Amino acid sequence: MKAYVFPGQGAQFTGMGKELYENSPLAKELFEKANDILGFRITDIMFEGTAEELKETKVTQPAVFLHSVILAKTLADFKPEMVAGHSLGEFSALVANGALSFEDGLKLVSQRALAMQKACEITPSTMAAVLNLEDKIVEDICDSIDGVVVAANYNCPGQLVISGEYKAVELACEKMKEAGAKRALILPVGGAFHSPMMEPAREELAAAIEGTTFSTPICPVYQNVTASAVSDPAEIKKNLIIQLTAPVKWTQSVQKMIQDGATSFTEVGPGKVLAGLIGKIDKEAVTANA
Repeated sequence: MKAYVFPGQGAQFTGMGKELYENSPLAKELFEKANDILGFRITDIMFEGTAEELKETKVTQPAVFLHSVILAKTLADFKPEMVAGHSLGEFSALVANGALSFEDGLKLVSQRALAMQKACEITPSTMAAVLNLEDKIVEDICDSIDGVVVAANYNCPGQLVISGEYKAVELACEKMKEAGAKRALILPVGGAFHSPMMEPAREELAAAIEGTTFSTPICPVYQNVTASAVSDPAEIKKNLIIQLTAPVKWTQSVQKMIQDGATSFTEVGPGKVLAGLIGKIDKEAVTANA
């Protein structure tokens, strides 16, 4: 079975999507439609902007989404049998499998970005990457800290990201190193994504998601929250709302996709991060980039 996976925030680069825009009339039409929907020329920033401009939350999330979705729409043999996306990438996956329209997907991603930005400004918060420590040890250390710090991204065995209040994350990093972590490194991110710190954003996004029409998809989506195949629109919505404050179970999602019959994984969008993670989750996995 063919699985397609879609990257999240952090995969962006200057020049992303430019070749698509120049070589495909359909891509050009969709990019221009996106400029109209967003009310600013995101294409100018994607194609010519600086790394700093691309890092702005209101730009980053729609930019990665647009690159992934428009690339998927221009692929000649795009017939997914299962899809998954990492965090923001879940929205790209849901447009690719027909659960969401292009327009609605973009609007939700834009609202999500702005809601997350607002939540980040309420309390100083951050994320940190922890390498070479068992998941259970990471979880136990987070539980032992006074303050908000949780396991946020299960990226692959031996690579977990924690998220929470700045001081709690710093303290957790010290304890992780004492427990034998190869590295416990604060990440250059705007705030504590996929943690309880995102509750204000979750509430804001919930209203937008509830007001959006979701259709029955052409194939199941393996959602971050459940790490299992979901095809029911009501359940997809519910999991998408929970996603902002819950961990991204990427390792578990990929393992479940393989268990359910995935024979190849194609990463659609900027960068090659997910293909790399999948190779670490299962050394036998066949991966490609669109």
